[in-house]
Amino acid sequence: MSNRDGDRDIPRSISVALFFLLFSLALHASEYLISYQYTVKDAILYNESLQIAKSMKKCKGIAYNPIIFKTQDSKNLEKIINTDRERFIEYIHKLGLYLKHSETTSNAVNSSMTFLTLKTTCFKVDFNDTFVRISPLK
Repeated sequence: MSNRDGDRDIPRSISVALFFLLFSLALHASEYLISYQYTVKDAILYNESLQIAKSMKKCKGIAYNPIIFKTQDSKNLEKIINTDRERFIEYIHKLGLYLKHSETTSNAVNSSMTFLTLKTTCFKVDFNDTFVRISPLK
């Protein structure tokens, strides 16, 4: 449809519906800060920690390389990740971890310490009825 000026006129109901659709999609996305550290001392797992917290500020960046988990209408991200923790840890390893290794020898006794760390990273998390999509922001 065109108006008298020759401009195309989009019906208001369609533009309002589109606005509310985009707004509602944005409400379902949350951002979480996730960090991970794995410590090995003398070839034995010494400590492993996975920290998950909802972001208090809007994170900037573009979501990439998502991982998807099935849910049972749960919105608790930590509980969802812990149901398949091994798969999430493998996913984090593929994102890239920082490695720090040190060795010391004292009185002919060798001791080593290795740290694998995912620095605190912002993830976009989209909750749906049956699944959750987790994507790091770059």
